[in-house]
Amino acid sequence: MSLYLTLGLCVILYILLKRHYTKWKRLGLPSDEQPSLIYGSLTKVGRRELPFGLALHEIYHKFHQKFVGIYLLFKPTILIRDAEIVHDIMTTSFDSFHDRGIYVDEEHNPMSANLLSLKGAKWRTLRTKLTPSFSSGKLKAMFETVDDVAQRLIDHMSRQLLEEEGEKTQQTFEMKSLLITYTVDIVGSVIFGLELDSFANPDNEFRLLTNRLFNDSTLLQQIQGIMGFVCPPVALVLGRLGVRDNITYRLRDIVQQTIEYREKHGVTRKDLLQLLIQLRNTGKISDDSDQLWSTVETAADNLKSMSIDIIAANSFLFYMAGSETTASTTSYTIYELAMNPEVLEKARQDVDKAMEKHGLDKHKRLTYDAIQDMSYLDLCIMETLRKYPALPFLNRECTQDYQVPESKFVIQKGTAVIVSLFSLHRDPEYFPRPLEYIPERFLKDQMDYNPIAYMPFGQGPRQCIAQRMGLVNVKAALAKILANFNIEIMPHKEVEFEFHTAPVLVPKGGLPVTLSKREN
Repeated sequence: MSLYLTLGLCVILYILLKRHYTKWKRLGLPSDEQPSLIYGSLTKVGRRELPFGLALHEIYHKFHQKFVGIYLLFKPTILIRDAEIVHDIMTTSFDSFHDRGIYVDEEHNPMSANLLSLKGAKWRTLRTKLTPSFSSGKLKAMFETVDDVAQRLIDHMSRQLLEEEGEKTQQTFEMKSLLITYTVDIVGSVIFGLELDSFANPDNEFRLLTNRLFNDSTLLQQIQGIMGFVCPPVALVLGRLGVRDNITYRLRDIVQQTIEYREKHGVTRKDLLQLLIQLRNTGKISDDSDQLWSTVETAADNLKSMSIDIIAANSFLFYMAGSETTASTTSYTIYELAMNPEVLEKARQDVDKAMEKHGLDKHKRLTYDAIQDMSYLDLCIMETLRKYPALPFLNRECTQDYQVPESKFVIQKGTAVIVSLFSLHRDPEYFPRPLEYIPERFLKDQMDYNPIAYMPFGQGPRQCIAQRMGLVNVKAALAKILANFNIEIMPHKEVEFEFHTAPVLVPKGGLPVTLSKREN
């Protein structure tokens, strides 16, 4: 009897799964013919043959329709291939897609409650409070700290290029790992309010903690991370059972200790943490002024408008998003400059001209105003973000039924949608000659692309709140490197990506570029 019951349950489960994986076909939507019962449309990801971003890219190129039904493991999802519909979902019809549909548990796992995961009114309220932190005036005030870290990067690279007997030497740097160190120090200094120099002291606690974050997760933590995206209820159950990342809570303790020290001793510093302390104690962030950075306002605990957990959760989010974006964008830009000598020369001249205009040389501090005048460098960064978007996909959850414009198709409430940003940015329909590195395509008098398809930081109300800070960090590093070093020309070789469980695309073999010291 037990055997018959077991067989019967297996048959029923098999039938239910088969029906589940024909959902899109029954709705008349183009989809995979034979999705895997275990991995859905991600068989190659499950086999470790392709990273998630490239698996979406492969599906994108199998079809020509605007919508494709796929299965992220067992989660039915719609892949949207049309840039105009994506734009409408992110902007005009935002009210129908205002959530990301990922795991959040404010009560039992407060470090999960950040701008990325919060929903509805809670997200909107927090977004409104945090937005003033990233005004141009605030970024200008914080730029001195950014420049300090960028100079430490240059000093470290210069030590690797010591001249012997007066002869110029060359050194091949793996740019991605080098710039990860730069971004860890940027984030630790500007966001967590720490005094760091990971080039001189690579074993500092903050660096070791962040390294462990990516390399020491347990199997259950990995499963929770995947389920947080694919099936939030499972991640919720795991969290309630005690599965959580203790490293993020150690980072929370660092934030708490720093805040308590500043409040107790009246210490101020021109960084993002100082703005969050003001928001915590006063309920708002003041307008741009020097006084903002010179006073410490405190309030009784019962009057504080923001908890330590909220500050820590969002500081951690800014770290996760900002470190990868800055490191990858800077290193991919240098890699492409090394393969495109004409672009490299224009970028170098752009930096030289701006520094000369502002009375700077490579031995002096950069200024916020100087990098704002590096307009060709802006084009290079835009082109890098097109060809190598920091996050290769965007995702949303339908929060109310959505009638697709000029179509009878309705995306129903609760349906997950995903966009292969990597594919849109490399689609010749939107970007002619997509594999070529052409910064001039973004010139206003050329516009050799479809602007509606360009969305490296997302679009609409939920686009990246810290994108301006990230771009400043990228430009500071690029300007310093171009001012101090020659980037040696190398043959063209398209970047290949290796399998990795991280949502970002990881270059196979890194991004090696040879540099030499630049003459005065």
